[in-house]
Amino acid sequence: MFRLWIRLFTDNRLTHDMIVEDDSFDTRTHKVRRAIEEGCDAFDVGKPIWLKKNVSDFQRYAACRFTKDNFVEDISFDYMDVRVIEEDDSICPE
Repeated sequence: MFRLWIRLFTDNRLTHDMIVEDDSFDTRTHKVRRAIEEGCDAFDVGKPIWLKKNVSDFQRYAACRFTKDNFVEDISFDYMDVRVIEEDDSICPE
């Protein structure tokens, strides 16, 4: 089971969160992007743009933070925190 925790923060306070689960046999990248899209749809926010820092942080820590610089439109929160909380062998090699 692959689980991704998505949280929105405003003034350093957690305002929204959800856990997205995926048990498909897809690549880790596809699971992460699908989970983020699902979270953005649930929170009714635009989808973030991955910058080099986000990719590097996610590869290194299995977590990253999306700020206003990652969104084309204005956002009503300070940042979105995304982190993998469970990962298993059901992921195909990339």
